[in-house]
Amino acid sequence: MASELSEFEENMQREIDAFLKPDKRKPRQPGRGAAAPSQPAKSTAEPVESAETMKTGHRVKLAVRKRQLDVDTVFEHRSTSISKLEAQLEAEKAAKRAGYPIIGYLIDIQRL
Repeated sequence: MASELSEFEENMQREIDAFLKPDKRKPRQPGRGAAAPSQPAKSTAEPVESAETMKTGHRVKLAVRKRQLDVDTVFEHRSTSISKLEAQLEAEKAAKRAGYPIIGYLIDIQRL
């Protein structure tokens, strides 16, 4: 029993030391106890993910038309919003900016 306790204490001390003195091969993450660097990030840093590669938000498909008697066209918009209603409103605004003045109806909303 005493040997198990001393072995446990040694393991815990090793883990605490490893936590307090991180391995030099692994860079520390900013925001995890380390001060943020005062210089801008170097080119070796990973690029910021775009909205398309992120796994949050919705993919909205709308039926849109340029003219009143035109055939419906599918307009797809990817939104980072977690709200379905907000994602739909964003998609409608994006469709109008893209040159589709008539929004027919909502075809589909898929969660990313």
